[in-house]
Amino acid sequence: MNTSIAHAGIPCRDLPISSKADILSKQKHAKYVYTFGNGKADGDRSMKILLGGKGAGLAEMSALGLPVPPGFTITTQVCTWFTNNVGEYPPNLDVQVTESIAAIEKITATRFGDPLRPLLLSVRSGSRVSMPGMMDTVLNLGLNDRTVQGLASDSEDPRFAYDSYRRFIQMFADVVMGVPHHHFEHILDQHKRARSFHLDTDLSAQDWQQIISQYKIKIHSEAGHDFPQDPRTQLWHSIAAVFRSWSNARAVTYRKLQNIPNDWGTAVNVQAMVFGNMGESSATGVAFTRNPATGDNALYGEYLVNAQGEDVVAGIRTPQQITIAGKVANRSNLPAMEEVMPSMFHELNAIRHTLEEHYSDMQDIEFTIQRGKLYILQTRAGKRTARAALKIACEMVEEGLITEDEAVMRVDPSSLNQLLHPRIDPTAERQVLAEGLAASPGAASGHIVFSADEAERLAQSGEKAILCRTETSPEDIHGMNAAVGIVTSRGGMTSHAAVVARGMGRACVAGASNVNIDYNANIMEVGGKILQEGDIVTIDGGSGEVMLGEVPTIEPELSGDFSRLMGWADKRRKLGVLVNADTPEDCRKALEFGAEGIGLCRTEHMFFEGVRIVAMREMILATNVAERRKALRKVLPMQRDDFAEIFRIMKGRPVTIRLLDPPLHEFLPHTEAEMHVVSAAAGLSLDYVREQVIRLRETNPMLGHRGCRVGITYPEVYEMQTRAILEAGVIIGRETGVNVEVEIMVPFVGVEAELKIVKECIDKVAKEVLVNGEKVHYVVGTMIELPRAALNAGKIAKQAHFFSFGTNDLTQMTFGLSRDDAGSFLPTYEKRGIIEADPFVHLDEEGVGELMQLAVERGRKTRADLKVCVCGEHGGDAKSVIFCHKLGLDCVSCSPYRVPIARLAAAHAALSSGL
Repeated sequence: MNTSIAHAGIPCRDLPISSKADILSKQKHAKYVYTFGNGKADGDRSMKILLGGKGAGLAEMSALGLPVPPGFTITTQVCTWFTNNVGEYPPNLDVQVTESIAAIEKITATRFGDPLRPLLLSVRSGSRVSMPGMMDTVLNLGLNDRTVQGLASDSEDPRFAYDSYRRFIQMFADVVMGVPHHHFEHILDQHKRARSFHLDTDLSAQDWQQIISQYKIKIHSEAGHDFPQDPRTQLWHSIAAVFRSWSNARAVTYRKLQNIPNDWGTAVNVQAMVFGNMGESSATGVAFTRNPATGDNALYGEYLVNAQGEDVVAGIRTPQQITIAGKVANRSNLPAMEEVMPSMFHELNAIRHTLEEHYSDMQDIEFTIQRGKLYILQTRAGKRTARAALKIACEMVEEGLITEDEAVMRVDPSSLNQLLHPRIDPTAERQVLAEGLAASPGAASGHIVFSADEAERLAQSGEKAILCRTETSPEDIHGMNAAVGIVTSRGGMTSHAAVVARGMGRACVAGASNVNIDYNANIMEVGGKILQEGDIVTIDGGSGEVMLGEVPTIEPELSGDFSRLMGWADKRRKLGVLVNADTPEDCRKALEFGAEGIGLCRTEHMFFEGVRIVAMREMILATNVAERRKALRKVLPMQRDDFAEIFRIMKGRPVTIRLLDPPLHEFLPHTEAEMHVVSAAAGLSLDYVREQVIRLRETNPMLGHRGCRVGITYPEVYEMQTRAILEAGVIIGRETGVNVEVEIMVPFVGVEAELKIVKECIDKVAKEVLVNGEKVHYVVGTMIELPRAALNAGKIAKQAHFFSFGTNDLTQMTFGLSRDDAGSFLPTYEKRGIIEADPFVHLDEEGVGELMQLAVERGRKTRADLKVCVCGEHGGDAKSVIFCHKLGLDCVSCSPYRVPIARLAAAHAALSSGL
């Protein structure tokens, strides 16, 4: 995008800002700029909404007396103004910025634009929550053809000065003027090849001067005007670029993935530059106060000598470890900061303790060392893996830094997904192709892809992708989210790939240096072996290994910190957490994950196996009741055995069993061969079977002959299922002495009379089975999955002892959507802001949620002790669980692997509401 920069976005009192005089007057007196530095600050960490996370952190560190370069923060309010007023600024902003620059000049004894001792600035974004790499940055601002000479003289290092100037030109042209950076990389690569140079550090001041001249020519050619020499113009256009970057594609995608509201906006932080590229006594780096992958309580991170900050995260140079322990763990031969800069290391380690004690949380620190002096450029709560989050939270409770309640709130429920999936089987054979850094734990197998778009395409087709890149960039965010794992050949533990993968819970191997990717040929060469796009590899983000083919995995063991924190969560939550389970395997896994019972056992899955489906088809095609009962008698013992095994595993915990729900349409024979089998088994002519199949097929079966409608037209089906359930309960009661607790759930009820008829049928069978004081306690309830059922919940509650919201179908019916087909257009709806999120992922609180609220209120008005649950997929979505807590539900039910998520989300809901 070639963007003209002449006057655009620069405050000018002659330009009309608003036609409303009262707003103008008010805005002129508003405070938009907050300064920090020299042990003082206008703001503090409580002002994160206004100053953004970075600005609040800089202010707080300055007030603590930490070595922070002076600067100022332009508030998020200005971002909102800028966006709403087509790139203009509020009145008086330029005056406040000018005054703030003067304050920096006083502290640093430099002047902005002075050719002898120039003040140089960095311009960075800062949302209220971290969005790593998603928005734009400009460094070394203030350099031009005159001030670069002053920098060269003041630093006594012309090479450093002209290297800084070319970096600024390249960054400004890309971020502000829309000239892509690859143009400059091409010029630089050509110059290095012509002189047989390998590293940027090989270039002299004269080399950089020649390259700068070529950069300027390229800028004029691409943008249509010259690179600006006026520092004030540079500053205002850089501020505008940062505000505009809030709305760029990668930032919008990231916010969507992380559920960050679009109207928050970003602050802009303007700060005096300090230089890590002033020779061998200078350095720059990123550190964590604890290990973000494991949670170990030790300084952890990477640095580079004689480098600027972007060199560390961009993967252009191989970073070095800060600690000797980190150097050993990462099999590095490069010296650690602890070895070569021991005094700086000890000062940084002392600051780590200061920050942790102050913030009571693990911090992510950016630092620069300029000629032997340490500066802290940023602190923020560090992104961490779920395993690290658990360890850090538990240990900080032991250390007295936080309470148990705070520990529970520190762990994102959705992040527990990282702990609940398989890892590489240590006994499995493996062919290791490459080793890199263990950047984000977890094991994943999938097809190699070399682009973010291809990863997304493959994921949409139901395949698993491993995204392989030389290095990732913010533009790859959609593919990183779609992939199950990520491999990069360059970059370290704080590279873009590593940080984003950890935040997303994706397995990641970074810096696998013997991986060579040819994007043009769509191949990857690893240790002499050529892999094509589509080949399958397995990665282990815990060991840093890349393996050929699909390697077996084993289930995770959940104990230690996990059990401890989940125990705290269970004490605090009010919602019960049940599981949707149909098989013994599901039941065992759910108990391992802490489920308190079964909230949904779907009986239809039990009908689709070989002999059973034939018997079911016989029942459907039978010509009279006697024949139907004869067919169902074949299924009865099988269902009884299924239920008995589930009751046996659950050991008296409540079990909710849903009677047959899907349309009879789904059970019909489809092929000629299937019709022959049913014809022979039922003793019916093949022609009759064909006629019945045609007759019973439905145009829209999901709205047809299903659920309780089958139980009313073919009562023999529900009679058989009820008998199987209760006889299984009797068997287990006699076998174990346990009183079986079973809830029989009638699906697809929309009218009170439907439930009344089915309930009478169930009670009739119960009287026949439960004789002699058998130990089975049963109640009858219904699913609320139709809008009519929600609206008539007061009447339906006369017949029901419990409700369970089937939110999958309730969402379909309320929106008029098919969850199987809506994926083709819902992303467009989300992108255009028509809906905030896919309603099948996060409960639609305004529509579906209001129906749920009505059903709860009306149902409990009729029956005060009415138990209410959710058993749709939303039962395992953290955001939806919190909404269920607000509605006053008794429990949620979800798939086995989402049980821990629901448990922790329920605790978050209780703690957040003070209940």
